[in-house]
Amino acid sequence: MDAEFWLAKWKRNETGFHALHPHPALVTYFSGLCAVRGGCVFVPLCGKSLDIHWLLKNNYRVIGVELSHLAVEQLFAELGIHPVISHLPAGVVVFEGVNIRVFVADIFALTPDMLGPVDIVYDRAALVALPAPMAARYARHLTQLTKCADQFLVCVEYDQERLSGPPFAVMAQDVERYYAQDYTIASIDRSPVANGIKGKEPGYEHIWFLHSVEKKV
Repeated sequence: MDAEFWLAKWKRNETGFHALHPHPALVTYFSGLCAVRGGCVFVPLCGKSLDIHWLLKNNYRVIGVELSHLAVEQLFAELGIHPVISHLPAGVVVFEGVNIRVFVADIFALTPDMLGPVDIVYDRAALVALPAPMAARYARHLTQLTKCADQFLVCVEYDQERLSGPPFAVMAQDVERYYAQDYTIASIDRSPVANGIKGKEPGYEHIWFLHSVEKKV
């Protein structure tokens, strides 16, 4: 599962993964868990998610990262924001507007200095987009990149042997393995996925809150 896979999806407009409404768990739980009201939320692999619309409308500041230049252009167009565009080393492009900054880049190209301080990570579509070996690398990088910021994490659980990802199954033991060293892990909600994963395989959506054990410096 490499960058070209996702770039091709956007080019062909194969964006069935793009939800047509903000995630219900975001609407229900996020404000109660985010300790900093109106704080800075980092959204990895953000696409043109309507969750970003919700966050901005609720007075959060948003930083995103997304591989597809096309997706970021569409995001700003749908937000009605004319972005200021700048260029960083390693081919990283930055779109900016009021209370929003989105990097067009591979997340592994970002550094803590590029990102700056964030209060919480909203990971709805990043961890589940990656196969296990890459997911482990991503989790380590995300922890270092955000200096162990708290995380609101959305996962799906199903029998991976019966159906291939993405989205990839991320089970409770996977969350524990990736994050227990740096976070206390709390299960917020777990409910069946309506119509199953990809309309085929029964599964669950599991919402987690990861609270930093000790902020990194």
